[in-house]
Amino acid sequence: MSYLEYNVKSTPSGLSKVLYLNWGLTLLIVSVAGVGFLQLYSVAGGSLQPWAEPQMKRFALGLAAMLFVAMVPIWFWRNVSALGYAGSVVLLIAVELIGVEGKGAQRWIDIGFMRLQPSELMKITLVMVLAAYYDWLAPNKVSRPFWVLVPVLIILVPTALVLKQPDLGTAILVLAAGGGIMFLAGVHWAYFAVVIASGVGLVAAVFESRGTSWQLIKDYQFRRIDTFLDPASDPLGAGYHITQSKIALGSGGWAGRGFMQGTQSRLNFLPEKHTDFIFTTLAEEFGFVGGVSLLTLYALIILFCIATALATRDRYSSLVTLGIAINFFLFFAVNMSMVMGLAPVVGVPLPMVSYGGSAMLVLMAAFGIVQSAHVHRPRGRTR
Repeated sequence: MSYLEYNVKSTPSGLSKVLYLNWGLTLLIVSVAGVGFLQLYSVAGGSLQPWAEPQMKRFALGLAAMLFVAMVPIWFWRNVSALGYAGSVVLLIAVELIGVEGKGAQRWIDIGFMRLQPSELMKITLVMVLAAYYDWLAPNKVSRPFWVLVPVLIILVPTALVLKQPDLGTAILVLAAGGGIMFLAGVHWAYFAVVIASGVGLVAAVFESRGTSWQLIKDYQFRRIDTFLDPASDPLGAGYHITQSKIALGSGGWAGRGFMQGTQSRLNFLPEKHTDFIFTTLAEEFGFVGGVSLLTLYALIILFCIATALATRDRYSSLVTLGIAINFFLFFAVNMSMVMGLAPVVGVPLPMVSYGGSAMLVLMAAFGIVQSAHVHRPRGRTR
């Protein structure tokens, strides 16, 4: 049922909107960010520089952005969803033309005060445009071939652009998030069965293409797969990251070595300790208890998002909120699986804990949309 079928007078207005914010969700977000600040302080050897203080400033900016987005009616975000998606596609194309290269990949645009990573923005605008599409589409058309092809193309365009950067990890997240929205919208399971079968065939083709003129992925990506399957085969080379990560995870034990007492991170054995592998520093210092505590905070954030989706009365709000929850889940699930050796290392940061600008700001804006859905949900009809 459309949001516009409800009288806007049934939603809060003006400063009273602040009272309707989901303060439980806000507290959880601040708590997770606080964990990140502590870990960035720790891995810098007890210093706010060079990571903790900039991260705090970015979070403050992100929190302001979240509150601003929350105050804007959810119907506005629905109406600009297509424009946001189109802008993200343009930025991805711009990366190919004027993008900044780093660590062998061209993924950023330098905008002066920070490097913007358009693929992070695409994760959210894709969810928004798909939610708007299914809000507009009649329910009886959801599984018809033509109307299934449209969202498939919407998903594949940015996926292909992200793969060219190359950024396999983000491309997988974009693809998975888009598929999740289609599933939640009610697309028939048979389409997903075809996709899964095609995926199996694609994986087989990837392995068959190795060393040929039509090789489908980069050599370094094959090395990551080799490392995932057998990290001990090259412990000082390609397998170094995951080997050191497992040592740090195991050495943390039940309760950890203590704050700022992690030997793997303090002695610089652990690579990328402030970004992709920050969870291992947490597990080394606070052990199993610390890791599960962070995972619990993440799970509660997802539960709050689901509760908001169930409480809303319009299809767009429900789908966009659940889509953001899926994105958030994929973020931390892939990162944690990666550092534990359960998935190949694909360069996905730990949300709101890893050091970074684009991911933090975009995710906070996304939670602002969740808050907007919560604040502006109709609370009964007016007479």
